[in-house]
Amino acid sequence: MHKFADLIEQHLEELAALDSMDGGKLFFFNKVLDIPGSAETLRYYAGAADKIHGETLKMSSAYHAYTLREPIGVVGHIIPWNFPTVMFFMKVSPALAVGCTMIVKPAEQTPLSALYYAHLAKLAGIPDGVINVVTGFGSTAGAAICSHMDVDKISFTGSTEVGRLVMQAAATSNLKAVSLELGGKSPLIIFDDADVDMAVELAHLAIFFNKGEICVAGSRVYVQEGIYDEFVRKSAEKAKRRVVGDPFDPHVEQGPQVDKKQFEKILAYIEHGKKEGATLLTGGKPFGDKGYYIEPTIFTDVKEDMLIAKDEIFGPVMSLMKFKTVDEAIERGNKTRYGLAAGIVTKDLNVANRVSRSIRAGVIWINCYFAFDRDCPYGGYKMSGFGRDMGLHALDKYLQTKSVVTPLYDSPWL
Repeated sequence: MHKFADLIEQHLEELAALDSMDGGKLFFFNKVLDIPGSAETLRYYAGAADKIHGETLKMSSAYHAYTLREPIGVVGHIIPWNFPTVMFFMKVSPALAVGCTMIVKPAEQTPLSALYYAHLAKLAGIPDGVINVVTGFGSTAGAAICSHMDVDKISFTGSTEVGRLVMQAAATSNLKAVSLELGGKSPLIIFDDADVDMAVELAHLAIFFNKGEICVAGSRVYVQEGIYDEFVRKSAEKAKRRVVGDPFDPHVEQGPQVDKKQFEKILAYIEHGKKEGATLLTGGKPFGDKGYYIEPTIFTDVKEDMLIAKDEIFGPVMSLMKFKTVDEAIERGNKTRYGLAAGIVTKDLNVANRVSRSIRAGVIWINCYFAFDRDCPYGGYKMSGFGRDMGLHALDKYLQTKSVVTPLYDSPWL
């Protein structure tokens, strides 16, 4: 695994270029974040590989007993197109560390880096058959993995709709274990005592990073009434300054959406927002006359029953809403079928503690956003799925616990 990580770093430029060409991701961020970060994820779990152990049990009668933590078996990893490299190693690394073999199906939109990683795995000395990459469509290749009788576990990241199909296939085949990381409609709650400029920066990052194609995007922004007007003005100004264009240009901040289907879906949601009565503050149109570029878009006067506030758009569209009290912020923040992430911006520790314990989401960021780390578990509540990626918790998804019991004869103690 360490050798695998070394090879990734040696081929950083090629890998960064593949993810940019396939998915429209910024080449610069691939080079400084996604690719090197994924090599470090491999090293993190390599360090865990020899620290997986069971327990000696204290039985109530004359038996010696202990537990073994055994690899679950063959794992099917089905990964999305928005972070091809990050998702590959978020799933492959812990499964490798515990001793599983695996089939990885990358998204049909972004298969190239996964194929390159299979090549590098072979060069690193990972035995044939341990990491297998199968390209194809979800309805064919993905479905075959989910229903296969010799696959013991599915780890899926993608939409809630497809997550249901994964569970159905697992249930009707061999009742294989399933973990799901699904959609999100994460609230970012900004209180009156916040530093407005910092809050604007965080909100901008939370929705426009990676052109909004990120499951934990802070797409519902709640701002307390005392700073709302200033926040709206500064957010609009910042969105208008955002540089959209060629993802290989180092000055560009936002590349194209992944494909035509996603591009048209986002624009359709923007039209829904306008028809439902939200106010289009800025953006809302394709950028330029070619390619799948969309202007950074902000709506105000958004209500919770509007589609743009309920559905995961997966694009650069912010819904801005005003609130008065902490209780109102908590109630409205939880008014979603999803529960992947949330952000809180305040200088009041009591408010931060209360709200972080009240919002039903798998990760809460206080005065920060996208503060991911390989040691920090990540996953959803409600219809955002179950199971945790990252951290030592991720190892549990790929392990079975076996109890071994043997009788004791003439033991001086139990």
